[in-house]
Amino acid sequence: MRFITIGQLSARTGVAVSAIRFYEEKGLIHSVRTSGNQRRFLRGDIRRVSFILIAQRLGLALGEIEQQLASLPDGRNPTQADWQRISRNMREQIDKRIGLLTRARNQLDQCIGCGCLSLEKCRLYNKDDRLGLKGPGPRAVLD
Repeated sequence: MRFITIGQLSARTGVAVSAIRFYEEKGLIHSVRTSGNQRRFLRGDIRRVSFILIAQRLGLALGEIEQQLASLPDGRNPTQADWQRISRNMREQIDKRIGLLTRARNQLDQCIGCGCLSLEKCRLYNKDDRLGLKGPGPRAVLD
């Protein structure tokens, strides 16, 4: 079966029908219409919607997701090579997010370089607010 209904896509991905319509409205996925004006999706759209869910959980904005999905072919299911290309394109973004999450996890209970100098450790790690020379905000986490 090449095409599936919106209900089948919803059931397979766990995404509400309203969200699938939203993704379609934003151009992240595309449907074809039957003679009765019902939406039909390629079976490969299961992977597209699953990709959207993963990307959103990773913190990617819809614009970033749309940019990646725009490189996939229309009218046919993407191949493994198509998905590998997207994966390589996103790897740098994902690695940066992992680095930020790791720094945040490791620093939040210590000096984050915000300049408040209220924690005892900040006087050691950020003496005289030297991290403030790198710019505003929590430099120990964001840099």
